[in-house]
Amino acid sequence: MRFARSCLGRMHPSDTHPRIEQLQIEGYRRMTPTQKLALVCRLTATTHRLALVDIRRRHPNADEREQKLRLVSRWLEAGTMRRAFGWDPDVMGF
Repeated sequence: MRFARSCLGRMHPSDTHPRIEQLQIEGYRRMTPTQKLALVCRLTATTHRLALVDIRRRHPNADEREQKLRLVSRWLEAGTMRRAFGWDPDVMGF
């Protein structure tokens, strides 16, 4: 197994061939800031959609508000969730 260094400097397993990874990096370097931001926005939206699929699978009877609270609780710390929304992820889960 090959290991690569993440953007945070940590080593992690990688299944991407080194040449392909280099092509990806070169492509990112050629992107404008606007293109990079658009990519990040699309990836974030996709992550949210996938998380909602998981939430709906785990909690099929959850209404829209509960689904959103469970989604947000995956990104905000528990104290913030309790203060801002009255939702305790330590009790209710995410």
